[in-house]
Amino acid sequence: MNEKDFAELAAGAALHSLSADDERRYRSALGEHPEWQDTVDADIATAASLADTTEPVTAPASIRSVLLAKIADMPQDDGSQADPDVSPDPIAKTSAKSPVDPKKPRRWTRTAFALAACLALLVGVGVGAVALNQQLNPPASVVALQEIEAAGDAQQASVALDDGGTATAHWSASAGKAVLVADGIPSPGDGQTYELWFVRGDAPVSAGVFDVDGGDATALLTGDMQAGDAIAVTVEQAGGSPTGLPTSDPVIVIPTA
Repeated sequence: MNEKDFAELAAGAALHSLSADDERRYRSALGEHPEWQDTVDADIATAASLADTTEPVTAPASIRSVLLAKIADMPQDDGSQADPDVSPDPIAKTSAKSPVDPKKPRRWTRTAFALAACLALLVGVGVGAVALNQQLNPPASVVALQEIEAAGDAQQASVALDDGGTATAHWSASAGKAVLVADGIPSPGDGQTYELWFVRGDAPVSAGVFDVDGGDATALLTGDMQAGDAIAVTVEQAGGSPTGLPTSDPVIVIPTA
């Protein structure tokens, strides 16, 4: 057994998820290679830290199912998927059984160890739960931007902002979506928000409002973009213009034709 194979088993051992045969292989390899004890100690310490007595918080329910689905979908040595009944989840504490040749270590164990660690941390780390939720469930604007960038007819146009930042419009007719990405954009002010517009000739069509986070914004425009539309942004009262028309001069105008 090489050190990489042993590291896989060590992660599983730290989570008490090895089959009986893998447990014997693990113990035998450790006896033959005492210099690998550092790997064992590190994994045990990581697993133990997951059980630290921190005030629990309620994580979004979707995170647990997404993480467990990712673990179940991990390919094993024979190219099959992991048995969903074999869970390295330290919260669920389900019993493990070997879905493949018991003579082979499960290659997904160390990655599952990392995912299970993330899952267990949700019990005690509220900020971590928020960050992980954002990664596993990205905002619609981010998903739309990825779809646009992957489209064969993706286009973009940029303008410089007065405060030194940049605003870039991304759009794709085949994806049917448009996204504004801005950096270095100031917050609109208390009681105000930025509103997006499709400008068709002289007619502005509201495309939703968006917030700024630390000078950055990624906003999905609602509604259908048409060829030749300009994309504009105005500052409006919180919630958007009450009249459905801009109440101020645009702070951003991006021609798309």
